[in-house]
Amino acid sequence: MIRKANSSDLNKLLQITRSCARAMELKNIFQWNDGYPSLSAFENDIINNWLYVIINDKEIIGCICISDFMDKEYESVKWLTKNDNNIYIHRLAVTPTYQRMGYAQKMMSFAEDFARENKYLSVRLDTFSKNVNNQTFYQKRGYKKLGNIFFPNQSESPFYCYELIL
Repeated sequence: MIRKANSSDLNKLLQITRSCARAMELKNIFQWNDGYPSLSAFENDIINNWLYVIINDKEIIGCICISDFMDKEYESVKWLTKNDNNIYIHRLAVTPTYQRMGYAQKMMSFAEDFARENKYLSVRLDTFSKNVNNQTFYQKRGYKKLGNIFFPNQSESPFYCYELIL
């Protein structure tokens, strides 16, 4: 089941994203750090009704942010569609023990269905250049790689931007 997140979910979401960060670090993927994803980012997501959680057997095992706000880092990207009716995916995470079981696929399908139902032109996102598994995941879903952006507080390596036209 996927539902909107609420403030009582915050501690669990921070546990999940920190465990994901540790799992990535073991693979030399330094995508997330102590400063990201942050409590304030999740709080902002909840205030704006952008954050969703996926539940398995009454336990939150993952999250996804589905936003219609374009971060300034995305302004330089040559997107495939106009910048006025798109959604952006952030902070997609699944507890490591539940990864590779289809939960990320379910959350992305949910986000894409949400975008279609609400007449958005496309779904946009970024993923870390060193995270080959994520790149393959999005490419198999039909996302097109468009350009690089940088988040200096996260990494010296670029993040790749992707878009799926609906």
